[in-house]
Order: sequence, then C-alpha cells, then structure tokens
Amino acid sequence: MNMNTIHSLQQQLQQLIDEKTKPVGALGVLEQIALQAGLIQHTTKPAIIKPHILVFAADHGIARTGLVNPYPPDVTAQMALNFINGGAAINVFCRQHQIALQVIDAGVQSDVAAETATFIVAKMGYGTASYLETEAMPEATALAAIAKGRELVKQVAGTGCNCIGFGEMGIGNTSSASLIMSAVTGESIAACTGRGTGVNDAQLSIKIKTLEQVAEKHQLATFAHNPVALLSKVGGYEIAMMVGAYLEAAAQKMIVVVDGFIATAALLLAKGLQPDVQASCVFAHTSGEQGHEKMLHWLNAKPLLQLGMRLGEGTGAALAIPLIQSAVLFLQEMASFASAGVSEAHNA
Repeated sequence: MNMNTIHSLQQQLQQLIDEKTKPVGALGVLEQIALQAGLIQHTTKPAIIKPHILVFAADHGIARTGLVNPYPPDVTAQMALNFINGGAAINVFCRQHQIALQVIDAGVQSDVAAETATFIVAKMGYGTASYLETEAMPEATALAAIAKGRELVKQVAGTGCNCIGFGEMGIGNTSSASLIMSAVTGESIAACTGRGTGVNDAQLSIKIKTLEQVAEKHQLATFAHNPVALLSKVGGYEIAMMVGAYLEAAAQKMIVVVDGFIATAALLLAKGLQPDVQASCVFAHTSGEQGHEKMLHWLNAKPLLQLGMRLGEGTGAALAIPLIQSAVLFLQEMASFASAGVSEAHNA
C-alpha cells in the first residue's frame, strides 16, 4: 500500500473504533491493537485465524563451559521432549487458548525425537561452537537458518494462519541475546546481562565478565549494522531461525506476537535486515530478564503485559494472543451508536 492508501485506511479504522458504543478511547490499548491489526492485514475487518506459536530449540557452545549458566546443556533436549509430550507451560497455555503449537529442532546437541506434524527437525548442527574460542557458526549457516525460518513460516501461512508468535528453548541463549542486544543498542554488557536460568550473584558476575571477554574478542560493536555477521559471531541456530521467521511473517501480513528477551533480540536483528518488520509486531510482555525493558525502550515498544515472567518458550505470546483476539472481535462485533440506536455524547 502507498502512503495515501495507508492514511485512508487508518482514518477508516479509527472512525469505526470511535463509533462503537463506548466513550472514545474507553477500551484503551485494545483500540490501538485493533487499529494496528487492521493496518497489518490491510483491511477494516481484521480477524485472528488459526493462531500458531513456533518454539525453536537449539544448543549453544558457550553452555558447555559452565561459565554462563548453572544448568547443563542436556536440559535443552529434555525440555524439547517435554514440549513434544505436552508437559510444559507453553503447552498448557496453547491448549487453554486453542493455539496451534509446533516445536522446531533448530540445532539441539542430540537427536530429540522423530519428526511429526508438530515436531520439525530442521537441525543446522549439533549446537553452535563456543564463541569464547571461535565464531558460533559460519555466515553461510546463519543465512541457511534464516532461510529455514522463513520457509517454516511460509508453510504455516499456507494453513490460513494470520497470527503467529515465536518462542525458544536453549540453555545459554540469554547470553547470546545479551551480546546481540549490546552490539545493536550500544548498551554495556552489564546492562544487557541478566540471570537467565537461575544464576546467583556470584555466577552473574562471572557471566558478565565472560561475555565482556567475548564482546572484546569478536569486536561485536563493529557489527551493529550487520545482523548476519553478528549472528555468525555469537548467535544461536534458534535465534537465526527466529530472524527469518519474523521476516516471512511480516511479508505474509501476519500479526506477529513478540515474546520475551531472546525473541526480542532476534527481532533486533530482523529489524536490521528489514526495518519495516516492526510494524507487524505486537509486543506481548516485559520479561523479568535484565535488559528486556531497555531493549523495548530502544524499540519504542509498548508491551501488553507486565507479569514478571522470564520463562521463554513463547509463554508471553500465548497469553497475549487472547487479548489481540478481543481487540479484533470488538471491532468486528460491537455495535456502533447508529446501529444500536444509542445517543452519542454532545460536544461541549
């Protein structure tokens, strides 16, 4: 759409919202979401159809050092199996809200399970290399992971889905996200680094020092505007696939629900490749993970929920999708003053 068409659509949507049987602005943020949904879908009648969440799982070489996380890398595969068996928080929330869920093995260090309709084996490798010693992955692999993320979303879009969220699982991936955030935003490593999966004070200090060494070793600040190179240096396979997933979802005019800290770090990279991608994004929540609020501020993003969650898995996105559904439903179904025969307020 050209700018005149977008402006005209925005005016039509705003008029429809304002004419509903309520005071102007009385549904608060839901009104903003309804407007955004219409702009994303290029219609005055937006709808949420077959919402999906994709959870990308992968291992990080840095996790094998024990310097940035207290949990062993084996937990990634164990949790991926838990997703497959339906026992994780994301399974509970997706069942509750009738959201389809697919789990993708983007690069777990072991073979988790045989492929099914809901578990996709798209392994880029058996975990990345440790970026304390070398680059996490070749640039060619980062590009291949981005392309795979795009392919997976294109397949989901082919089912009729027009609303999608992305989650992740990977021991050590908060470290990767912190490094990416620091490089892109210019914030210090200390400001970007949180506790991740249960790190105590002493472990957090070691984690920060370790990541500062990594940032210096790879001169990460020089890659602020080179997302593929940044992924190559310190990324994870799951983060790279999420980058591609964001790009394709935006191209497919899907409403994209952004989860927490790692998912937002992936969005930083996607935005570096395609600045317009953020216009398709609704931000689910502010994670309890150190740095996420700063990342959201850098993006000028206003999240829907503030629940102190920092689990990942796409759990924040799963909780936000029903709110987005409420926003489009009031636009679709709520009576206008004229249709309901309700008198409007007089201008003072």
